[in-house]
Amino acid sequence: MDLLLRIAKIPRSSYYYHQKHFSDKDRHADVRVEIRRICQEHKGRYGYRRVTLTLSQLGYRTNHKLVMKLMAAEHLTCLLRKKKYRSYRGEVGRVAPNLLKRNFKATQPNQKWATDITEFKLFGQKLYLSPILDLFNGEIVSYAVSEHPT
Repeated sequence: MDLLLRIAKIPRSSYYYHQKHFSDKDRHADVRVEIRRICQEHKGRYGYRRVTLTLSQLGYRTNHKLVMKLMAAEHLTCLLRKKKYRSYRGEVGRVAPNLLKRNFKATQPNQKWATDITEFKLFGQKLYLSPILDLFNGEIVSYAVSEHPT
């Protein structure tokens, strides 16, 4: 080998550098397989921190940065759960008296009106619609559209 290095005029260190970095052997092949198995088992819900913890429980000694790098190379990402919208804040303000007592029929126009707020999500933005409904014939008397539910 020394003869080949002298003929090619390559330093010995360069030869070993290229041999190490361009070899077909993957040092982390077993860890990659285990990471893929963990992600499939948990349906992609585990991020690199939980995968690292699971690997350490299985006996693999790996750094979290290595796990993050291997997961990125394998295109394994953690799926974020959407948080459910909860608007209930308890008793806020005062409760209006129950004047209708579930009698939603009116005998003449403009006798009983009702309103409510509906939330729409359009183009990544929340909009609130508040119509005023005449209970006599179900016509919408007026409405308001706003970006806030006030």
